[in-house]
Amino acid sequence: ACRDLSGPSLRAELLYRGGTVISRLLHAVLLLKGVDFKILRTFHCLLIIGWVCALCAAIALGSTELVKLLHKALEAAQQEKRVSSMYLTAAEDKDRLELVRHKVRQIADLTSRLEALEQEKKELEQILTLRDSHIKELKEHVQLLMEKNHAKQEVIMALTEQMAQEQSDPLQEANTITVETLYKQQEEIEHLKDDIEAYKTQNQFLNSEIHQVTRLWTSVAENEKALLMKCACLQAQNCQMESKYLTVLRKLQEAVPGLPSSHAELVRNLIQEALQWDVKEKAEEGFNLNPVSEYDEYGFMTVPEYEVEDWKLLAKIQALEIKSNNLRSQEVVEKPLRDRWNSVGELSPSAELKSLIRSGIPVEHRQRVWRWIVSWRCGHRSDLYLRLLRQSKSTEHPACRQIELDLPRTLTNNKHFSSPTSQLIPKLRRVLLAFSWHNPAIGYCQGLNRLAAVALLVLEDEESAFWCLVHIVENLMPADYYSDTLITSQVDQRVFKDFLSEKLPRLMAHFEHYRIDVSLITFNWFLVAFVDSLVSDILLRVWDAFLYEGTKVIFRYALAIFKYNEEEILRIHDSVEIYQYLRFFTRMITDGRKLMNIAFNDLNPFPMKLLKNRRLMHREELEAELCELEQIKAAYVKERAEQGPQDLKEVVSEEEEEI
Repeated sequence: ACRDLSGPSLRAELLYRGGTVISRLLHAVLLLKGVDFKILRTFHCLLIIGWVCALCAAIALGSTELVKLLHKALEAAQQEKRVSSMYLTAAEDKDRLELVRHKVRQIADLTSRLEALEQEKKELEQILTLRDSHIKELKEHVQLLMEKNHAKQEVIMALTEQMAQEQSDPLQEANTITVETLYKQQEEIEHLKDDIEAYKTQNQFLNSEIHQVTRLWTSVAENEKALLMKCACLQAQNCQMESKYLTVLRKLQEAVPGLPSSHAELVRNLIQEALQWDVKEKAEEGFNLNPVSEYDEYGFMTVPEYEVEDWKLLAKIQALEIKSNNLRSQEVVEKPLRDRWNSVGELSPSAELKSLIRSGIPVEHRQRVWRWIVSWRCGHRSDLYLRLLRQSKSTEHPACRQIELDLPRTLTNNKHFSSPTSQLIPKLRRVLLAFSWHNPAIGYCQGLNRLAAVALLVLEDEESAFWCLVHIVENLMPADYYSDTLITSQVDQRVFKDFLSEKLPRLMAHFEHYRIDVSLITFNWFLVAFVDSLVSDILLRVWDAFLYEGTKVIFRYALAIFKYNEEEILRIHDSVEIYQYLRFFTRMITDGRKLMNIAFNDLNPFPMKLLKNRRLMHREELEAELCELEQIKAAYVKERAEQGPQDLKEVVSEEEEEI
């Protein structure tokens, strides 16, 4: 069998496997016959010596594969020697029989492996045959391509010879060109060469000039940017100093009644000068990087107009704070944030998008993001809004009168709603009427007008604003939030007081000491999501996160507002003054970045599960209290009914008694 094989590796493999099988069979036979230990040991020694001799011969011949196989055989022989030693040293026949069975199983396993290798060999031979046939086909194809290429080369050679013959005939063009024409052409060529050299020299000079100008322009641009940054910092510091100066004046204004008359007059003059100073005129005289306009992009007044004379100084302070914050954050925060938003493609819910929305959506992206949020959470139908409008025209809703009363009182600090003739007033009316028909369980509740107005300012489209209102009332807010009893709104106030005690215990103790009920201030925050409470820039940042995450954002920002002003509140030790401060202190918050960091970083952890559990607990308590109140009311009505109507003659007025 070995002679019939073609390759040395196959012969070595067959020799190795045949020798291994024969040695193991002889070993098993000797064990079964019960041969003496010395004979068996001699057999193993001879077998190992034979394998070693074969290994040396293979090494001498330089057959690497045969050397590897003989190494394997030598290791196998040594293993069998150890097994035989175990067999002969075994104390009982039972142990020897178990060793013999183990060897038989090994032989059967090797036989099955040999058969599997034989089968694999046959499969490989078949694959080799298929590959040979495929190679043969490829060779034929290559031969055909070579013949085609040879034919093409012959055609190319023929065409080349034909062209050479045609070009060798000098009579066509040589006869048409005279000697003078050639001389003129040579002169023109020389002139053109001189012009080319001159242009090259001029071009090199211009390139060097352009390079120098570019370097100068780059240097000037960098210096200008550095100067603008420095100027922005200086203007921000100047605004801070002016704000502090006005704050001192305001403190003095509060202390005027206790000052001498001369000092009081001086304070009044300084305050009057500060109020007469116009930011716009001052900005036009000098260099202003970021002027504070009267209205922002959505029509909100940037500086409120306080009717009370004492608060006008407060408006000046607020204007300076807004300008200072804008100058500080423009290059450091706003520009990188805008670049991140510009790189956002198709919107999809993710942790990265959540973080971006919390940081605030730039004006140019806010409408697109809000539309996506509303569409993602509501999935509105395109024809529903039009049907609701037709219904509101044909049938008057019971809430129509209340809506008309609230329209002139909506966002009075916004130029798009400040006048009854504003274009957004009719749109707001239609949105509120459509919602009243869409959700008859609520109809209309005071506060919905302000929610719909903010949605209209950002989304601009009536239908989108309608679905945004639906999203807020039906998806974000809990049930019964805008019902007649406002029961869930009352529950949230109790939950908020719990959180205020846990997150800001000093402040809550201060409120309890002076018997301050914070729900008188915060109830409206929750009902309209801070509309008319915060400055417009911060308000819209709150709404960005609120529309995406839900009511938990309202709790976060409400707590953050109190933490932002905690030290100022703790310095007030009079309940009336505390209430007066809480009436307007939200309008004094101008640093939206600081407020955002407090809301989303300093107040952690803030699990939604805890909020739901607290709501459930306080709702049960409130419902029990309301039930008890109804029972008291019913008992009182019953008692009055049992007493019957009193005789008017028996009722004596106070005047008659005095007479």
